Amino acid sequence: MELFPAIDIRNSKVVRLTKGDYDVMKVYRDDPTEVAKEFLNVGTKNLHVVDLDGARDGSLANFDSIKALANTKGLFIEVGGGIRNMERIEAYLKLGVGRVILGTAAVKNYSLVEQAVKEFGDAVAVGVDAKDGLVAVSGWEEVTEIPSFDFCLKLRDTGVKTVIYTDISKDGAMSGTNLEIYKKLSEIKGLDIVASGGITFEEEIIALRRMGTYGAILGKALYEGKLDLKRALQIAKEDE
Repeated sequence: MELFPAIDIRNSKVVRLTKGDYDVMKVYRDDPTEVAKEFLNVGTKNLHVVDLDGARDGSLANFDSIKALANTKGLFIEVGGGIRNMERIEAYLKLGVGRVILGTAAVKNYSLVEQAVKEFGDAVAVGVDAKDGLVAVSGWEEVTEIPSFDFCLKLRDTGVKTVIYTDISKDGAMSGTNLEIYKKLSEIKGLDIVASGGITFEEEIIALRRMGTYGAILGKALYEGKLDLKRALQIAKEDE
C-alpha cells in the first residue's frame, strides 16, 4: 500500500484544519519544502499536497510553494485544491506534478472530468469528500445531495483510475478513520482508492492494507506525533 504524507498549504504555510473548518486551523511550519525534504529523508516516495486557499476560492495563491515542492527530487506529488479547468491541470503537470486532483469541479462541471481523463489519463484523480455519505464541495463548506459511493462508481465508469476519498467528519479529529466505508470502496473493481481523513493508529494502516486499499494519506497524526512516518511506511509494505 502506498502512503502519502500530506502537506496542506494556506498562506504559503503548512497547516491542518479540523473537520474541514477554516476557523479551526493550526500552523505547523512556515516552509512546505522543508517538510517535504524531511518526509523524503525517512523514506517516503509520495506526497499529497492541498492548496487550501485554492480549494476555497479557486485562487493560485500558493502556486509558488507548489512549484518548489514539484522541484524536490525523488517525490511523486499529487496536488488538489482549486483545480477547476484544463489550463490549471496542464500548468501543474508542467511543473512536474505527478497527478492532479479534481474536487469541486468534478461535481459542478462533470464534463471537465471526462475531458481531463481523455487528455491526461491516469494523471487526473478525483477527490471525493463526504459528509454523512453525501459529496461535499467548495472547501467542504457545501454539502450536495449526491451519494458519495454512487459518485465513485460513476467516476470509475468514466475512466478515472484514482479516487481520494475523505470522510470529513473524521479529518483532523485524531479519533480514527472510517474503515467501514473503505472496506466497501475497496470492492469497486478497477478503481484505486486512497483513504484520507482521520488515520491515527498503526492498526488502521494494517487494516487498510489488508482490505486491499491502494493508498492512504497521513496528515495531522504525523504532525502531532501520533504516528511515526518511518514506522508507518514499513507497516504499509508488510506482506508485499
